[in-house]
Order: sequence, then C-alpha cells, then structure tokens
Amino acid sequence: MTTFVLATHNAHKVDELRRILGERLGPHELVGYDGPEPVEDGDTFEANALIKARAAAVVTGLPAIADDSGIAVTALGGAPGILSARYAGTRNDADNVRQLLHNLEGVEDRHAEFICVAALADGEFEHTERGVWPGEVLTEAVGSGGFGYDPVFHPDGILGSSAELSPDAKNAQSHRARAFGQLVVLLRHRYG
Repeated sequence: MTTFVLATHNAHKVDELRRILGERLGPHELVGYDGPEPVEDGDTFEANALIKARAAAVVTGLPAIADDSGIAVTALGGAPGILSARYAGTRNDADNVRQLLHNLEGVEDRHAEFICVAALADGEFEHTERGVWPGEVLTEAVGSGGFGYDPVFHPDGILGSSAELSPDAKNAQSHRARAFGQLVVLLRHRYG
C-alpha cells in the first residue's frame, strides 16, 4: 500500500479528490498536506499542477498528487484560466464569480470549459493528465452546492448549474473527475 499526499490546502478539493479517488485507487491511502504553499508561477495548468506536486513530494517524501484547475471562457480569450482562483484579486469565490459575470455583461457567446490538470510527482517520475468539462457561463448564480465557479457554470447536457448537482453526480463527470480518472490508471500501474 502506498500513501499519497494530496498537495492542496483547499479543503473543498481535498474532499472532492477523496471522493473521486477513493474506490478507484484501491487500498492506497490519501493524506492531506499542511506544508508551505509553493509559488504558482507557471504559465499553464500543467506547469502549476507540477509545481504543487513537486513541492509536496519534496516536503513530505511521499508521492504527491496535485491539480490546477479553472474556467476558460471563449469570449474572454480563455480568461480567467490559470488565474481563476484570484481573478478578482481577493481569492474569494463570490468575488471571482461577480467579476466574471461583470466581464460577460452583454456578451452572447458564453461558451466556457472547466479545465483540470492532475499531476503526480514522486521525486523520480512526473506525469500530468488533463480533463475538460464543456459548458457555458450562466447570467446569474444558481444553486448552493460545489465551490468556485460552480454556481454560474452550466455543463453541456445538464439541466442547471454544476452547483445544483449532487456531489456524486458532479464527481462522476466533472473536469476533475476526468483528469483524475485518467491519472488513476497510471497510479495503479506504477504503484500496484
């Protein structure tokens, strides 16, 4: 059995990742990370996910799993993208949603994608997987579940926002579920 550290201080992500990875990962253990946060100065989701995974692996000596995720809006040239968590400058979900809705006022093309890159680093090996969840940005927040941009994201093929989905329904199809679902295949192969 291998112990993996989840390289995030975001409690919502820890909960989601434990639900997503739990049964799929088998007997391996997932532990939280309380070490220092690295500077995320990469220019892609892949770069930032690896920065976090590498840092946690070095601090803990354990294989580290991390992600970098956000929303990319076509009409905004892919913004907020890698700046999704700090789009409004406050690192507050409600502020970020307000900023996004303000920037899309009067815009008809509201196509967007939630993007997640899952990363593994263990000191000898690194790997990333990308998951994309297409949809559009709603004109107002709907629903009370999830976190981040969930209340304003309407996934393709779903009625309502991703904040209206149950955790199990969201974790079966989200960008994070897609990226980590692919990463699990590698984890099983590499760690048994």
